[in-house]
Amino acid sequence: MALNRDFIGREFPATEPFIVGREHVRDFARAVGDSNPLSTDLAAARAAGYRDLVAPPTFLTVLQFRRPTAAMLDPALGLDYSRVVHGEQRFELYRPLCAGDEIVSVSRIGDIRDAGRNELMSVETEVTTTDGERVGKAVSTVVSRGTAARRES
Repeated sequence: MALNRDFIGREFPATEPFIVGREHVRDFARAVGDSNPLSTDLAAARAAGYRDLVAPPTFLTVLQFRRPTAAMLDPALGLDYSRVVHGEQRFELYRPLCAGDEIVSVSRIGDIRDAGRNELMSVETEVTTTDGERVGKAVSTVVSRGTAARRES
């Protein structure tokens, strides 16, 4: 079944804020092999002028996996997770994300397009603090394998 293209442009706000914890930052840095002391050593982060540990740039992925957009879970989209593989991920940071930040996100289905027999769906997630300060944007592309509408030859 092809993905429902009516979802393109729809926005899905997170239901509650996410508080970035020091151990979240340290654990994520270790998991991705980031040895930057700004992410693991509070004294080093403060000496560099930050109020707390600095999350690695790819930390925004945590939001997308811990709190998937409501669209991904909506049966009307037609996304079958048994057919999904991760296609691409990119980030744009407006300022460093630090432990102690309380952040919220709004995800939007940016596009759904065919790529051969597959469909590519991009999901853009804007991240701000609860005070409205822009933190960054994560854009992920998922591949729905074999679901593109069949074309007549």
